[in-house]
Amino acid sequence: MQKSKIKTSPRIRRHKRIRSRIFGTAERPRLCIFRSHRFLELQLIDDTKGHTLASAHVPLKKSSDAGKTIAVQAKKWGIVKAVFDRGGYAFHGHVQEAAQGARDGGLVI
Repeated sequence: MQKSKIKTSPRIRRHKRIRSRIFGTAERPRLCIFRSHRFLELQLIDDTKGHTLASAHVPLKKSSDAGKTIAVQAKKWGIVKAVFDRGGYAFHGHVQEAAQGARDGGLVI
């Protein structure tokens, strides 16, 4: 049990450092990513109000679909730009695919 805590603490420290610099507004919300072993979750968050505007939850194999889904939901809200919050994960693999899917869907990151 202690081993899993040690593995996640560097990611959490990186995430806190990233969050100190990134802030989402209503016009340009924060596109936040969470990656588990099986799923990928994306959220568009307005930090001024503390509200989640849109979210997508898909299996890891469909990372680019999650980005496209969140981009479609963002268009419904009239959002065209977002600030990307990688959540302490490396910008590689599934995280990169999700960001590219959001770009392909029409969201400017």
